[in-house]
Amino acid sequence: MEDKTRLRVASPLKGRGSANTTQSRFVKARTVVVDDGWGIDPHANDRAPGTELFTDRTKQLITTNRSPDIPFGQSINPYKGCEHGCVYCFARPTHAYLDLSPGLDFETKIFRKSDPREHLLRELSRTSYACSVIAMGTNTDPYQPFENSQRVTREILETLLELRHPVSIVTKSKLILRDLDLLAALAEHNLVQVNISVTTLSNSLKTKLEPRTASPAARLRTVAELRAANIATGVMIAPVIPFINDDEIEALVDAVADAGAQAVKYILLRLPLEVAPLFTEWLEAHFPHRSKRVLAAIRDTRGGKLYKSGWHTRFRGQGQIAELIAARFNKAAKAKGLYGRELTPLALNLFNQPTRKSPRANDRQMDLF
Repeated sequence: MEDKTRLRVASPLKGRGSANTTQSRFVKARTVVVDDGWGIDPHANDRAPGTELFTDRTKQLITTNRSPDIPFGQSINPYKGCEHGCVYCFARPTHAYLDLSPGLDFETKIFRKSDPREHLLRELSRTSYACSVIAMGTNTDPYQPFENSQRVTREILETLLELRHPVSIVTKSKLILRDLDLLAALAEHNLVQVNISVTTLSNSLKTKLEPRTASPAARLRTVAELRAANIATGVMIAPVIPFINDDEIEALVDAVADAGAQAVKYILLRLPLEVAPLFTEWLEAHFPHRSKRVLAAIRDTRGGKLYKSGWHTRFRGQGQIAELIAARFNKAAKAKGLYGRELTPLALNLFNQPTRKSPRANDRQMDLF
């Protein structure tokens, strides 16, 4: 798809990662806006769209997976779509399942999970349920802007604390510090790990790449504050993009180590499905003189393509450039005493499984006679 599909290069929108409104790949009919000669701008409605929130009719809160290269078997994503607007986000193609654009719609049409506590209690009460870590933030950020008012993530954490259930969290947001009370309480029982995603130390690049995320300095302060509260905290340097932010690898490792990170890992840029043309468009808008070089380097790490989804290689890539990135990262991590370091495994033996109750479980059925 990435080599055959050419998207219209839209002018960047302030505060948005993508300006593209290409429709879902599942929608067969296509609409094209054109100038009909009456002097009307065909793209007049493309500018500065607001963000809309919808309620998702949640059927299943916990998602399971059996991918052999992922260190968790189940996850919860409180939101579909993400206002952070990271142009490289590998979750963008999921909006196509809603018949929405993985481009601009992904960051302007957000869906919140409904009745999270009710769903969580029901799903964890199943007799077949075996306790394992629930990962949050594996698809979209659980602390994106709407969480400040919707508090879906907080409700989930409150329930997990009540049940003594382990949870891991990945986020780019300093909003996680709002829930320091819950995280500290979970940490007392070794029930929580947090990984802060840090992509760059440059505010200028952050604004282009991740427009509505916390600043690099704020993320480093978040790492420090989490560690000060005795919460197990690591950092994900993600994604590493050749000739965009790979020159910061050593500086990033130094900075997160100095902030108190107990572990650090990295992920190479991933460009599945619609993300490849969206990222290509972003490159041409922000780094036109560098785009061919960047794309050539990405192909070098993916066997000549912009993306290959093979297990065990999709997060690190292959080839000389991928090997060089790995060698640089490992050397920097060793210098800071973080090479091979992992966060302590979470406790699984404290889980207090809720009792499964029917809607009339508290009502004693009366005798017929």
